[in-house]
Amino acid sequence: MAWLYAEYIADELLRTGGLIPPGTIEFRAGRETLALTIYLSDSTDELSGIGVVSSLDEWLSLTTYDHPWETWVRERLAGRTAAGRDSDAVGPDLELALASWRWLSGTEILAADLGGAIPWHQAADLGVDESEKVWMPAWQLGLPLGHLAIHLF
Repeated sequence: MAWLYAEYIADELLRTGGLIPPGTIEFRAGRETLALTIYLSDSTDELSGIGVVSSLDEWLSLTTYDHPWETWVRERLAGRTAAGRDSDAVGPDLELALASWRWLSGTEILAADLGGAIPWHQAADLGVDESEKVWMPAWQLGLPLGHLAIHLF
């Protein structure tokens, strides 16, 4: 149930932000990236309504440009997988999170080449040519979408 709740929170954050239309692959990339961040940052697997509000700053920090998000996800998933094997109980939440990570890391999306326009707070000053596109793993597009959605919330 923890994964589904994380996915619900991520979906609500993105919908509230209105950054990208729901139903697009870009929206899915943002939702899955945020859901992984939310799920893996919760050590109790019991997010509550008040926990969401108190966790926003942590999620914002985890999704910033200079945070090694991919490494953090890999380490957290490996730790949870090992713990699940030790107890012979890799649960459905972890299975869903692993499936999400496989999709995020294995799916490439054609998106605007932001090049030097990152970090995001400087992007307005650097003039990004949105017609120049590059292929990137879905999580690389989902991460800034998720970060901005949290800011807008």
